[in-house]
Amino acid sequence: MKRKLLAAIAAAAAGLAAPAAALADPPQILVDSSTLSVESIMDGAQGAAAQSYLKRAKAVVVCPDIFRAGLVFSGEGGACVMSARAANGAWSYPAFYNLGGGTFGAQIGVQNSQVMMMVMTNAGFNTLLNSQIKFGGEAGASAATFGTGVAGGMSTDLNTDIVIFSKSQGLCGGATVSGSSLSNDVNAQQSYYGSALSARQIVIDMQGSNTGANPLRSTLARYGG
Repeated sequence: MKRKLLAAIAAAAAGLAAPAAALADPPQILVDSSTLSVESIMDGAQGAAAQSYLKRAKAVVVCPDIFRAGLVFSGEGGACVMSARAANGAWSYPAFYNLGGGTFGAQIGVQNSQVMMMVMTNAGFNTLLNSQIKFGGEAGASAATFGTGVAGGMSTDLNTDIVIFSKSQGLCGGATVSGSSLSNDVNAQQSYYGSALSARQIVIDMQGSNTGANPLRSTLARYGG
């Protein structure tokens, strides 16, 4: 934990993105942490809203341990998993992703966040499957953070592709993924499934399985139907 924190601070001080690969946990630890993060967010203050979106989501990306450090430049990074809803309503085994980015700002401090990204549209889902996207850039998908970009009434007509929920602790203020890039981690998938599967093969074609991910899938089913 301390090494992660120091890596994030050092990257921020240099004006660089925190190195996601350096912050990433071994795949099974990441999956287990993601399960706990889903429960934490769903049982928190935003839980009712988060469940409402999860029940309608095409897929979900869970980032259980995003570190953000800010001096003058800020940097953030961490590892994530993505699971998609199958035709029978079950949730897929997870694909693995890295989140990293850097922005210029006046904040000083360190923050860690748990993040859930609800993928609400096919356009947003396909964008996530196409290797790497940058939020707030030419991502091909719009994203809104709950509590700011999403109306309190949670309109079902909302055209946002990705709705983001988070729980944060630290001194940097509210969590944001603006300016961050999300990219598929094929090395983690090779390690976890024993073959070099793409994210699309895992979450759509349902190739590859690992019983270690069953608690995560069950938790998503419990809250998301």
